Amino acid sequence: MKNLSDEFVWKALKEGDLKAFSILYKTYHPRLYNYGLKISGNIPITEDTLQDFFLYVYEHRENLSDLDSIAPYLFSSYRRHLLRTLKKRSKIISFDEMNVKIIDIQFTPEEIMTHQESETFKDKNISILLNKLPNRQKEAIYLKYYSGLNTNDIANIMEVNYQSAANTIHKAIKNLRQEVSILQLLNS
Repeated sequence: MKNLSDEFVWKALKEGDLKAFSILYKTYHPRLYNYGLKISGNIPITEDTLQDFFLYVYEHRENLSDLDSIAPYLFSSYRRHLLRTLKKRSKIISFDEMNVKIIDIQFTPEEIMTHQESETFKDKNISILLNKLPNRQKEAIYLKYYSGLNTNDIANIMEVNYQSAANTIHKAIKNLRQEVSILQLLNS
């Protein structure tokens, strides 16, 4: 499964290959579920919208564009699908307001411990620092470091240009570094 290229799996899916769909589902369902749960904060809504989304992908497979990389397409399409569903349920008028209000990703200490890369960030208090970030910065950090997406993919998912995505990630990291420096001063 892992040796198959995204391009091959997508092409086979578009041709109606159920094994390709199964590979797509098994590979991306957990990642999209975690992302959707971060956005919605609601398990039933996340499960329902994700099932609807995968069903939509399979039913409309013949009309989908050719892809070299599947993850950016799935993340951005599922994000839009989930936000539309949440908008319908909450009756919020502006889609842009919806993006700002809904996407408030919260990090848990367990996630932080799983994804640690340096000694500085081993402290469980990093989840508190991450949760202090503005919503867009939290989403960008989640997509970059917890979903493994590159900046170009993040820009597409968040519907901003590349430079805005890069700036958002940079600002988030800068904010985290400042907070960590303050904590280190207080603890010394």
